[in-house]
Amino acid sequence: MTALSVLYVDDEPDIREVAALALGIDPAITVTLAGSGREALAAVRGEGAAFDVVMLDVMMPGMDGPTVLEALRADADTASIPVVFITARTNAHDRERLMQLGAQAVIAKPFDPMMLAKELRSVLMGEAAA
Repeated sequence: MTALSVLYVDDEPDIREVAALALGIDPAITVTLAGSGREALAAVRGEGAAFDVVMLDVMMPGMDGPTVLEALRADADTASIPVVFITARTNAHDRERLMQLGAQAVIAKPFDPMMLAKELRSVLMGEAAA
């Protein structure tokens, strides 16, 4: 199985912990956690940082997920990192808006912890997100 380095960004500590455990079910996934948009940008721009994907909560105080995505796309060093949004707002209009911003996919919250790693791998292989 291909190794995968994931940055998971959510302002809720409990959700970050569950996501880390859920993604860790896949032994080839390495997870780094960030509690805010600013932490996420610092992590991706940090020395030696090389994430295969950023999983972003949409609604966060200070700097929301779409703003983080915009900052990632504006920087040549991070512009090509795939971004997957994790959000409770998954109606068709919200999903379409996030995809138009440049997201690879949108995964619904609450997510199934037993399926999150598999769902992420499916998304990155080009299949539709749930």
